[in-house]
Amino acid sequence: MFIRIFLACFLALLTPIACWAQVNTDWLIDQSNFVAEFKTSATVPHRFELTNGLVSRFFYLRDDIGATVGLESLNKRKSIVRAVKPEAVVVVDGVSHQVGGLEGQPDHAFLKDEWLAGMSPAAGALRLIGWKVGVPEERLKWKRIRNASKQSVWPPEGVKVSFEYQLPEAALAKQGSSQFRVFVNYELYDGVPVFCKWITIENLGSNAIVVDRFSSEMLAVVEYDSRVELREGVSYPRPDSIHVETDFAFGGFHFENANRHVVHWRTDPEYSTQVNYLKSAPCLLDVSPSFGPMQTVKPGQRFQSFRTFELVYDSSDRERRSLSLRKMYRVIAPWVTENPLMHHMRDANPVEVKRAIDDASEVGFEMVILSFGSGFDIENETPAYLKQWQDLADHAASKQIELGGYSLLSSRRIGGGNDIVPPAGQKLTHGNCPSLTSQWGQDYFRRLRQFFDQTGFSCLEHDGPYPGDVDITERLPFQKGEADSRWVQGQISNEFYRWCRARGIYINAPDYYFLNGTSKCGMGYREVNWSLPRELQLLHARQNIYDGTWYKTPSMGWMFVPLSEYHGGGGAATIEPLKDHLEHYAQMIDSNLGLGVQACYRGPRLFDSPETRDLVKQKVAWFKKYRDILESDVVHGRRPDGRNLDWMLHVNPSLDDCGMLVVYNPTGKPVSERLKVDVYYTGLRDVANVTGSMGGPIRVDVQRDNTIELKVDVPPNGMSWYLLK
Repeated sequence: MFIRIFLACFLALLTPIACWAQVNTDWLIDQSNFVAEFKTSATVPHRFELTNGLVSRFFYLRDDIGATVGLESLNKRKSIVRAVKPEAVVVVDGVSHQVGGLEGQPDHAFLKDEWLAGMSPAAGALRLIGWKVGVPEERLKWKRIRNASKQSVWPPEGVKVSFEYQLPEAALAKQGSSQFRVFVNYELYDGVPVFCKWITIENLGSNAIVVDRFSSEMLAVVEYDSRVELREGVSYPRPDSIHVETDFAFGGFHFENANRHVVHWRTDPEYSTQVNYLKSAPCLLDVSPSFGPMQTVKPGQRFQSFRTFELVYDSSDRERRSLSLRKMYRVIAPWVTENPLMHHMRDANPVEVKRAIDDASEVGFEMVILSFGSGFDIENETPAYLKQWQDLADHAASKQIELGGYSLLSSRRIGGGNDIVPPAGQKLTHGNCPSLTSQWGQDYFRRLRQFFDQTGFSCLEHDGPYPGDVDITERLPFQKGEADSRWVQGQISNEFYRWCRARGIYINAPDYYFLNGTSKCGMGYREVNWSLPRELQLLHARQNIYDGTWYKTPSMGWMFVPLSEYHGGGGAATIEPLKDHLEHYAQMIDSNLGLGVQACYRGPRLFDSPETRDLVKQKVAWFKKYRDILESDVVHGRRPDGRNLDWMLHVNPSLDDCGMLVVYNPTGKPVSERLKVDVYYTGLRDVANVTGSMGGPIRVDVQRDNTIELKVDVPPNGMSWYLLK
């Protein structure tokens, strides 16, 4: 035993420090050692590696051959890819072409390096002619005008590799004028196991070409389970080692709903040795639009696909996977960390709006949004109307308050041939939806741009964004019909959100447009629950936050506080008059701000008495004092159930205030309890210095299992907090 330990220590001394750090440092605590690079393999001929020490994508590059031959989580030394597939597939002018890849693999259950030399590209496939290494691109402009994570870097740091493919000479001769090349682009970011991939098609000929279809990513992934047969009512689980989403997402509060039309898990007919008798294991990832894009590309011009982001998980633990996902969003869409305190003003009367601006400034709120039902009309183009709101936006700016407004797009009917007509058998997502390529749709976005340019508003509450509905109508020059309608309308919507982000316009939108510039969608709630009695709303609020933060950062989801009546419920459901319900008002603020979440405080005012004003001011001041840790990531503790304490832990190992435990008591009596709290993701290892509601500081030992035991005292229906240093 002694000899084995001695040898291990001796070998460790010979190991380069950076490599040792990559093995022993957890990237969710310290990302500094995990730097992306593109390099050749020292052991396998013709193999290249895009890696950052957390994840590697392996390429076989020989002569005119280019293929992905491996994808691994380096933390677990886990192979994710089992077979070679094309780098992409494109259908141009009705002809399907594979891009790169290899055929002839003896068995698609696993891939041996020695097989590669005997494999060859598919007949007619585009061949590799070179590659270029660079740095990640700024895929959209981000104007930073408000509080966001101080750790945000844009564009993300890392490495970009662009592979260039062309048709072989024989295929070019057959295709005549369809001369084009395809760039297959990859980015890998520092400090996170996240790849980005997209393709670009350039027309090299003298005539226009049409990109009918494409698959920008195809991966033969190791199946999740081994099931010989399936019975009725039982579904085959798909692989869970990799999270995939795109920036062509819409139609849902959840990433799966929003990407269902582009991220497909299919069966693999080439996988003949799988144990499933019907060969129905969903183990082939195909990232492709369900419709189109059917885009015409003129000579010398390029078509660019959407971008696919792939997060490789290194654990089956739900919390760790959730933290990994939330870290990905902070890297690839850092504007989601903007998290302003918002008053949803219910009355667009200019006199009342000016008062609301002054009130928001007095208590420390940062934004006033003219809410739905307020009478605000962002589509009104009259000069007097625009001037009125410009003056109020100027007044708001003088008070360090941002002014924003509400607009409804989908779920309303315009008429006059301006509405989407779905294919037979399909239903519109919201019952009705205007076409973005119609004359009305073009005018709508022109009016929105004009309003923001002329008034200085800096927030848009965009209700019912384009949900991905397909339109069979020909709407030239923008839209040919059914095949290209989703692509074109998706691009119009995305371009508008990117335009907003470049101007610093904050966007709330009940949809998953995060990767194109929006900052918030719903945390997850049922609107009519805000007409329930007040005491029930409290538990629903914290349950929604607890559940929603499994796949959103606290800043990505909005909640709701019905200061005035909302969806009925009468006096039992509302806080107005605010001065008569101070305790509940305080509890609602604590339930949101204590968990780093902003709510839509909707009503005619934020306070109605000096006591109410002082309460809100005190709560906001506490939030801003600890904002950095409160807007950091969360570790889930105990889900609210109304019977016992519920709690969550904020964590950020890069801060001196590296943790904050927030505990809620839903009962009508004081509760004292010793909690065992896992502080691993705070970075604390030996001792924690704890201050907070109970006073302090006190020193608490961190146990070998990375937990601390902390006695908490929480008042009836109240909140206590404990800051960890």
